[in-house]
Amino acid sequence: MFKSIAIVTLLVRSLAPVESAYEDHLGYETVRRGTLSPELSGTWGTPGMAGRDFILMQPASGAEVYLRFVQMPRDMEDAPPLTTHGWNATELLVQDPDALAGQLRDSPFRVIGPPADLTPGPDAPRAMQVVGPAGELLYLTRIIPGGTAFDLGEARVPVDRVFITVVAGPSLPALRDYYGGQLGLPLSDNLYWPIEVLARAHRLPLDTPFPLAVAILPRHYLVELDEYPRTAVPRARPDDLLPAGMAMVSFTVDSLAAPPEGIEWRQPPRAIADFPYRGRRVAVTVGPAGELLEVIETLVPARQ
Repeated sequence: MFKSIAIVTLLVRSLAPVESAYEDHLGYETVRRGTLSPELSGTWGTPGMAGRDFILMQPASGAEVYLRFVQMPRDMEDAPPLTTHGWNATELLVQDPDALAGQLRDSPFRVIGPPADLTPGPDAPRAMQVVGPAGELLYLTRIIPGGTAFDLGEARVPVDRVFITVVAGPSLPALRDYYGGQLGLPLSDNLYWPIEVLARAHRLPLDTPFPLAVAILPRHYLVELDEYPRTAVPRARPDDLLPAGMAMVSFTVDSLAAPPEGIEWRQPPRAIADFPYRGRRVAVTVGPAGELLEVIETLVPARQ
């Protein structure tokens, strides 16, 4: 069903420090700013978000994969990453994690996992983990073509586009059933992988292996499916608002005409004129860990 990742939406306390941090240290550019329209917020099933200020940021490569930061309500509680179910981390392609780690010293991005190879071999992916100015978790990863079993592309600028988003829940089988069974994405075998930043968040031994798998989009994108320990809890989500933290991930699809069996839209699909939708239809559904998935048609419907 899904073709690509289009937007990652994050709720933040203040837009200005986030915007300057991503511009100055990651080379991202603000391509739109404004307030969320009632039409878009209503389509999400979150009418209370209408009128909230937002910025839409794009990597210097020009890749049409965006980070959308939205001003969160003052009385909303934060959702620290790695502690609740739902979307938890955004992974960006980078050219040189080691150089970037040095450049991020004394910046709003705090390194919590220094650069390290993920597998043996000279072409291994190399990644670091940082917490950004709004408390968001970023994985910054170098991919060398041929260095993985997946067609993920490579960074064309020092910090490039989103290529993986991480969703976590209490049950890896439930995540597999949804992303593989209902959405029809190919899945990897289950892996049992030590994730030090996750172990620290739950006060577990650093070599604790966590169950995970990946759902594979046609080219250049993956969704990582993580089973979190029992100390993780559901993320609070008011009925008319987006959840705090990493709130939603948007995916492109060929058509919204016939959703897979068992997939229900929060509201009927609607054409949205705002950038970057450009008149394409949009709908939102909820995954098994409470995660919101925005789905965007790739083609603008023909006028009747």
